[in-house]
Amino acid sequence: MPKTLTAPPVQAPARRMVWLLGPALVAGVAYLDPGNVAANMTAGATFGYLLVWVVVLGNLMAWLIQYLSAKLGIVTGQSLPDLLGQRIRRPWARRLYWLQAELVAMATDVAEVIGGAVALNLLFGIPLLWGGVITGVVSMVVLTVQSRRGARAFETVVITMLIVIVIGFCTGIIFSPPDAGGLAQGLVPRFEGTDSVLLAASILGATVMPHAIYAHSSLARDRFPLTDGAPADRERRLLRATRWDVTIAMAVAGTTNLIMLLLAASSLAGVPGTDSLEGAYAALSAGLGPVIATLFAVGLLASGLASTSVGAYAGSEIMKGLLHVRVPLLARRLVTLIPALVILGLGLDPTLALVLSQVVLSFGIPFALIPLVWLTAQRGLLGRYRNRIATTVAGAAASVFLVALNALLIWLVITGG
Repeated sequence: MPKTLTAPPVQAPARRMVWLLGPALVAGVAYLDPGNVAANMTAGATFGYLLVWVVVLGNLMAWLIQYLSAKLGIVTGQSLPDLLGQRIRRPWARRLYWLQAELVAMATDVAEVIGGAVALNLLFGIPLLWGGVITGVVSMVVLTVQSRRGARAFETVVITMLIVIVIGFCTGIIFSPPDAGGLAQGLVPRFEGTDSVLLAASILGATVMPHAIYAHSSLARDRFPLTDGAPADRERRLLRATRWDVTIAMAVAGTTNLIMLLLAASSLAGVPGTDSLEGAYAALSAGLGPVIATLFAVGLLASGLASTSVGAYAGSEIMKGLLHVRVPLLARRLVTLIPALVILGLGLDPTLALVLSQVVLSFGIPFALIPLVWLTAQRGLLGRYRNRIATTVAGAAASVFLVALNALLIWLVITGG
């Protein structure tokens, strides 16, 4: 059993609220994984500023979703997979639900391991297959910190990597600022053919990530476990801190994602080969210099290492909650490495695999989001902390939008529109 830390007394003065921050920043790493990098860089290089609105909309939805997930874990003392495992009565239905959630978690692992492998190849010339192995091994070290040192130590390691990610991905925009007019036009919702819809679904799958929804409720549960004799206003104080936590995390993740797209739009648009991470690295090196390109690659490496650790944690929680089976994190890490290593070993296009993995994630969003909105609206479960009507409506609207976008994607692909 991983260690958990009991939160300090909620009567602590406001200056100690900083101690309560962390779970959202860890979950927020999922919004900056290599799949995000591939989707945002490809979108900017291929369509310029066209899909800026998708990144902004995705981040707004992400704020609401991550707050609801954390609220569920804090108030109930259980994760979303725990609660679904209790409420899905029929074993076959529970297994089917677990299967789609597991496929989503595996798609996440594919993106993160491949991203780390590409970064190691760019930085040190390590073959992709061995780069994938190294990424997996380092992620096991990070997971060992979580299992042996507890939630707070795990947060510290992941947040340190988050700082590296932000520096690596954002420095380039200083030397290649975006066009203000193009940025303004990009805020107007529109598409330009099937490929733009595919990339929009990929961006949303990389932004509103199903495994981050599952993980955040578990992280909040582990960090702030329910205890006997807790003050009556415990939840209120923790939820106030959580709103700050989520706001900071989503501001960091959303700004970084937007900057990646803007950097690609301003520096890589029309440059041949920039629809791949390797091509983007080469173009950044040629256009902005080797230092910026190296920082980009370092950010990509930190992104793969941090996000694959969070993804493995989420997958373990999904299995435990839905199937009531606890698999050691390290053993699970070994198993989920296999698909990514197979893709790397076969020599398939890593950037294409990254983008398609994010599309798979977008199809898993409704299965996590709809139950989340439904559960957090239940008076019998959350009592006075249940969703307000406006919150439930906003969550339902986000669910409808995401389902509709996926349906449109399928239609355009089938009809070749």
